[in-house]
Amino acid sequence: MTLSTRLLVALAGTYLLALLTGQVLIPLLRRRKAGQVVRAEGPRTHLAKAGTPVMGGLIFAIPAVLFTLALAPREPRHLAPVLIALAVAVGHGLIGLADDYLKVVLRRPLGLKAREKLVGQVLLAAGLAWAAADLLGLGTDVRVPFTGTTLPLGNWYYLLIVLVVVGTGNAVNLTDGADGLLAGSAVAVFGFYTVVALLRGQGGLAILSAAVAAGSLAFLYYNRHPARVFMGDVGSLFLGGALAALAVLTRTELLLPVAGVLYVVETLSVILQVASFRLTGKRILRMSPLHHHFELVGWPEPAVVRRLWLASVVGVALAWIGLGAML
Repeated sequence: MTLSTRLLVALAGTYLLALLTGQVLIPLLRRRKAGQVVRAEGPRTHLAKAGTPVMGGLIFAIPAVLFTLALAPREPRHLAPVLIALAVAVGHGLIGLADDYLKVVLRRPLGLKAREKLVGQVLLAAGLAWAAADLLGLGTDVRVPFTGTTLPLGNWYYLLIVLVVVGTGNAVNLTDGADGLLAGSAVAVFGFYTVVALLRGQGGLAILSAAVAAGSLAFLYYNRHPARVFMGDVGSLFLGGALAALAVLTRTELLLPVAGVLYVVETLSVILQVASFRLTGKRILRMSPLHHHFELVGWPEPAVVRRLWLASVVGVALAWIGLGAML
């Protein structure tokens, strides 16, 4: 089977299986009363979302993993990076699944403690850094977007990768707060990384990225406004882990903030909000992350999502320009 055929099967198969999984999983989650708890201080329009099933990330994560494992080329140079990326993505997904289960099934509102999640993410990040630099022999140099220059980081590379993985996982997680926002942006970003992997001759990673993009698109059918299911931490952390792993294994670590500009902006809005309140006692936004601020100033949720999707597409377009100097 040619690589192009594998990609088409991954796209179509993941999309269709994700749609089917949603038909089975959503009623099951409703019966288990695994529903969302809505923040009282959030937009009033979100109060109607109380009880919407969570843990819907399984709808796209499971099909994406299955089709990637089934279709990834078996040559070690293709298969090894895929298995490493899947380990990071699934590891993040399991952290999110545990957090969701504690929150919505066992009714422990805080879920996992922040330090428990952080320890898991750091361990996964450290493993990825070692696997990329030493096991796969990719080294510790990084390429700078738009310039084509190379930075020899030495041991600082391992710290950079930990920051990339932990930062990406949490940034993507913060973005999942409006119907369809994260799923729609993921289609664009993972679509971009499918092309990146192909251009770098990494067919297995291209299949993984294409499968995640297709699964996210299928999930959007259930998650678009008004959402019938939320992906939960299992979905957002899976996406964050997969995205970070793809960036590291395609040697585009420094390009990731450009392609994922939406996630960077959402995270900065939280950081600035917290810093402003602690330093001055005043908030610079009605609410953070940024998408909630726009809702509270009167923008309809679908309008907020469409505009932020556009920002994500602009980031991907800029990343495409920056990629040229890195190939």
